[in-house]
Amino acid sequence: MSLNFNLSEENHMLVDAVGEAIKPWTSERKVELRDMVENSVFPEDLWQTFADVGLLGCLVPEQYGGTDVGLLPLALGFEKIAAMGVSPNMLLVTCMDSACLARNASDAINEQYLPGIVTGQTKFCFAITEADAGTNSFNMKTRADLQGDRWVINGAKTYISAVEIADYMLLVARTTPLEEAQDNQMGQYFGLTLFIVPTDAPGIEKQLIPIGFNEGVGQYSVFFDNVEIPADQVVGEVDMGALVMFNSLNPERILAAAMCSGMSRHALEVASDYAKERKVFRDTPIGAYQGIAHPLAACKAEHEAARTMMLKAAWAFDENWDSARVGSLANMCKLLNSESALHSVDVAMETLGGSAFVKETGMLQLWNGARLLKTAPVSREMILNFIAEWELGLPKSY
Repeated sequence: MSLNFNLSEENHMLVDAVGEAIKPWTSERKVELRDMVENSVFPEDLWQTFADVGLLGCLVPEQYGGTDVGLLPLALGFEKIAAMGVSPNMLLVTCMDSACLARNASDAINEQYLPGIVTGQTKFCFAITEADAGTNSFNMKTRADLQGDRWVINGAKTYISAVEIADYMLLVARTTPLEEAQDNQMGQYFGLTLFIVPTDAPGIEKQLIPIGFNEGVGQYSVFFDNVEIPADQVVGEVDMGALVMFNSLNPERILAAAMCSGMSRHALEVASDYAKERKVFRDTPIGAYQGIAHPLAACKAEHEAARTMMLKAAWAFDENWDSARVGSLANMCKLLNSESALHSVDVAMETLGGSAFVKETGMLQLWNGARLLKTAPVSREMILNFIAEWELGLPKSY
C-alpha cells in the first residue's frame, strides 16, 4: 500500500491558521504565557484560540460540530505549535478523549459531550493510572459497582493530568474482579469499563502532586468515595473497556510524538540562528566549526527520520489500519521522536552555552518537556517490549 501524506487544501489552511493564531503568544503575549505557566494558571485565552482555529474538532464527526479531518492534520497542528515554542500539552488529553468518544460512545453520549469539546466549553481528562497500576493497567483496583440505575465508584487514581481544569474525566475502573475475569476467554482484557465522571461529583477529592516544573496543567491524585453516576455514562460495552482504552492511547502517543517533533525543530532553529551570529574567535561564526555544526546536522537527520514515522502513524490511524499495527507505529514514532527531541534540545543547549540557562531562551523549560515525554505517557522500555513482542514475535518478558 502506498503512503500519501499530502494534505488537502483545507487541511493546509488549518495548519497555517494555527501558526497565525499562535503568533501573539510568541511575541507580545510571550511573557504573559510564561508567567501563567510558571504560576500554574491555566491560559484560558490560549485554550479558546485552539478551539477557534478548529483543533478540538479534528477528530469529531461533522454531525457533532467537528470537522473530522483526521489525526494527521491535528498532529501537524501540534507540531506547528511546539515548533513556535508553545506547548500544546493542554490539548493532548481532550483530543485523545474526543477520539475515544467518537469511535466508541453511543450517539446519545456523543450528542451530550462532543459539541462542547469542539467549541472549547468542555474539557476532559483521562484517569487510568493508579499507585499499583501504572505500567500494568490490568492491576487497577478502582471499582465501579452497578446499584440500581447508578454506578458507584470507589478507589484512587494518581498522576492524572489537568483534572483541576477538566469538567469531566474518562475513568477506567474494574467492573469484574481480575480473578473472575481470568476465567473469561478474553482473560485479563475482560472486566474493565470506561465511564464519564464529572470532576466535581460528590465524593471526589483531588490532591496536587508537587512537580519540579510546570506545563500549565497540574498532576493530581484523585480519590473516589462512593461517587455515583448514571448507569448510561459508559463508553463502549461494560467489561470490554481494556481494548477501548489501549486503542485510545494510540492517538495520544502519536500526538506526543508530534509535540516532540515540534520541540526538535524549535530547538534546532534557535541553536542554528545563534550559531550563525555568535562569534568568539576572529570574525567567524561558531556555526562554521564542525564541533558545532556536525552535532546539529546529526540532530536534523534524526528529526526528519523520526518525523516521517510520526506522519506514517497518523496517516495509518486515519486510514483505519488494524489497531495492533497502528499501535506498533504509534509506539515507534513516540520512541523515535521523544529521543530526537531530547537530543536536539541537549545539543541546542550546548550550542547556546550559558545563554541556554537564561529564562528568555526557554531552553530549560523545553528540556524538561522533552525529558518528560521520553518517560510519559509510556516509557521507552515498555515501548521496546511492545515492539519486540508484536513486531518481532519475541517471547513476552513480563
